[in-house]
Amino acid sequence: MTGGAGFIGTNFVRYALTHSHAVIAVIDKLTYAGHRGNLPLDMYPNRLRLVQADITDRSAVDGVFQETKPDVIVNFAAETHVDRSIDDPESFVKTNVLGTYTLLESARRTWEANPQDSVGQRFIQVSTDEVYGSLGSTGYFDETSPYAPNSPYSATKASADHLTRAYHRTYGFPAIVTNCSNNYGPYQFPEKLIPLTLLNALEGKSLPIYGDGGNVRDWLYVEDHCAGIWRAIEVGQPGAKYNFGGSSERTNIEVVDAICRTLEQIQPASKNPSVGGAGIGRYEDLKAFVRDRPGHDHRYAVDASKACTELGWSTVHDFDQGLRATIDWFLENRDWCETVQWATAARARRGILDKKETST
Repeated sequence: MTGGAGFIGTNFVRYALTHSHAVIAVIDKLTYAGHRGNLPLDMYPNRLRLVQADITDRSAVDGVFQETKPDVIVNFAAETHVDRSIDDPESFVKTNVLGTYTLLESARRTWEANPQDSVGQRFIQVSTDEVYGSLGSTGYFDETSPYAPNSPYSATKASADHLTRAYHRTYGFPAIVTNCSNNYGPYQFPEKLIPLTLLNALEGKSLPIYGDGGNVRDWLYVEDHCAGIWRAIEVGQPGAKYNFGGSSERTNIEVVDAICRTLEQIQPASKNPSVGGAGIGRYEDLKAFVRDRPGHDHRYAVDASKACTELGWSTVHDFDQGLRATIDWFLENRDWCETVQWATAARARRGILDKKETST
């Protein structure tokens, strides 16, 4: 699998190791959002291996595939932060488009050279609901929804999805595309809304809310997503597409408010020296509305009924349960937070066309 040291990839590695006897080779470039320490390498020395490599490096990818002859390839490797894609679209094109092409071509040639190992082969392209564009106040994305990406990030993920589909139609390549709604949970890099808001609140910093806070996302706890991908590996049909959603629509401001409420129960602002000591009564008083992201999609919502029916998949965590588990994990792993942020301005504002506003 690729991108296994990142957020969703790390959670999937842990899920697969505890729910199966799989032997896993991880290819990961270990960029700012991927960390060797995320992987339980010492716990599973005979079942988990990390190869530090760029998925655009054909020789490196070929070498791993030829050595391991994988039955299943799951592509988590991607540049994912929309704001970063506004500042630097080139890196997204390289990793998300060229990288996916490199993986597809290397996997195709490896599998064609070993036809005796064809049983159970799957290539899972892990994608996003953002490829579908923006919804109005009603309706849902399903697997037949047309693609209409609105950011460099979503455009590159859409391109990768189209390449994957084309490889199935042209070569009979055993590919499956999955599209998920907004993931949250342990190991998420602190540039994303939930960990950024949580850590800023604990440190008494402002809680940035884009625009009026009314943009809507469907939230999916990462372990539930991992369970869906595992079902796609087990029983998904090559050439098929599956959407995974959490049935938990929230506006951004509702998410921020929920984090503040939960933190007040666990660690009240009045007893937090970074907050109460600064004369701030409650975490919610830290909320700050900032300039909206260019081209910010209004709403995403996913119809996951196909995955439920065909894969026998369903979510286990509702939003409140998942959020509490996420907050508890981050509170218990503050050292991890410090480690992953030390070399980068993880929570700095990006994607601002007017550079007068560069940070929160």
